[in-house]
Amino acid sequence: MSMNTAGFLRPRRTSAGQAPPGAAKVFKQSCPGMTVRSNDDPDLKRHETMGSFVGVWSGHAIEAETRYRGSSAGVLTALTTWLLESGQTTRVAGARAGDDPRRTVPVTITTKEEALASSGSRYAPVATLDNCDILAQGTAVVGKPCEVSALRAFHGVASKTEASSPTPLMLSFFCAGTPSSHATEALIARLGFPAGEIPKALWYRGRGWPGRFSATLRGTTRSMSYDESWGDVLGPATQWRCKVCPDGVGESADIAVADYWQSDASGYPMFVEADGSSAIIARTIRGRETLLRAAKAGIIALEPIKINSLADVQPFQVQRRKTLLPRLVGSLLAGRLIPKYTGFRLTKLARERPRIFVRVARGTVRRIRTRAK
Repeated sequence: MSMNTAGFLRPRRTSAGQAPPGAAKVFKQSCPGMTVRSNDDPDLKRHETMGSFVGVWSGHAIEAETRYRGSSAGVLTALTTWLLESGQTTRVAGARAGDDPRRTVPVTITTKEEALASSGSRYAPVATLDNCDILAQGTAVVGKPCEVSALRAFHGVASKTEASSPTPLMLSFFCAGTPSSHATEALIARLGFPAGEIPKALWYRGRGWPGRFSATLRGTTRSMSYDESWGDVLGPATQWRCKVCPDGVGESADIAVADYWQSDASGYPMFVEADGSSAIIARTIRGRETLLRAAKAGIIALEPIKINSLADVQPFQVQRRKTLLPRLVGSLLAGRLIPKYTGFRLTKLARERPRIFVRVARGTVRRIRTRAK
């Protein structure tokens, strides 16, 4: 994977050799740029926008430092550390800041110190699955929903054609899209630092909740609110594929974690600094068993909640799912190729609001054609 001029990662061919037999089939059925399938197991409960689930809780890491360092409440960092220290896994594939903290790189985590160094969201391109250990036995994975979808599909296809390693435990999080790396540069400039200089440290969130975008350069640390960094700069810089994503909620994961905001009278999340709180979704029996063992071991706190209470404070994910079909139709009308999505019941959601369907489809056509000029 290599960075292109737009600031996004794209695949780059490294050899002129022939692909192994069956590789094209595996690629077509697992690449989320071509196809994504929801977890539509009939034995699971299902919410129309939050996806399939076995159980839902609010919670946080018990250890104060882990909770503070995490973007939400340190749950993924706590689980990662516990899985390693208890011997349930030998390595965790994840991501953290590179030597140049403006960039994010895939890493293999084997210790608590490495887990803490990887805590906090990274709103920048990274190919977590571009990791030599990703298919090794005893690996767990913390990845974006699209990466987890790809890995789940890969194991499903590969297991039918050849012997494959055991499916790793898959952990994910709610995702609003991947911004261009140029957006990070823009944030640093907005803080008043000289263009092109490499910060000593940079983090997008964490160190409080929701945390602030912060950069340290020449001995000075400056920051801005999460609402400003994401709302003004990072969010508008997400790539097109993310704008037509069917799954920002980690449906293919065993465990998915989300911010569990407090909301105002109109239902909009309030980004007020507080102790972190997460919504934690077990999407498989394996995920539920892992969470309950972690809670019993004193690693995370769990309090059962209703799935609707999570939907109420995740308006972006709700609206994205409900308006996805008209955006896909608009993309097709504007000449774009689109991935194939199955099991998300997009037609049912779109049928409920026909006027909005027309408005969103027309708006998508207009935006795509305007950018193409």
